[in-house]
Amino acid sequence: MNDLLIEGSVSSPTVRGEWENGILYMEGDSYPENSYELYSSMVAWVASYLKESSEPLTLELTLLYLNTSSIKVMMDMFDEMEECFQEGRQVAVNWYFDAENERVAELAEEFKEDCTFPFKIIGK
Repeated sequence: MNDLLIEGSVSSPTVRGEWENGILYMEGDSYPENSYELYSSMVAWVASYLKESSEPLTLELTLLYLNTSSIKVMMDMFDEMEECFQEGRQVAVNWYFDAENERVAELAEEFKEDCTFPFKIIGK
């Protein structure tokens, strides 16, 4: 599989997947018109990685704001990661947030509550 790049915009984050390193980066705001359409290649990339590689997968997230449809996409992705983790795969999330933006930290905490895999929330 190849690396992934989705250029960011005012309403969507930059998404970069590094297949060889098993890392998916997302950085920015996420409130696009159609999250499922925008992120379909990202979701497919994660699913392919989890299926085709036995190496660990880490999501490095620096998300500032997510709308409801973006949250649903993230929930679906985390659910798939959780399923793989329960089957013995190494997966993890590192969610970075601005210490002055408590809402993002609270959102990350809500996601973390539903995950048993390593999920760090890191203020910077």
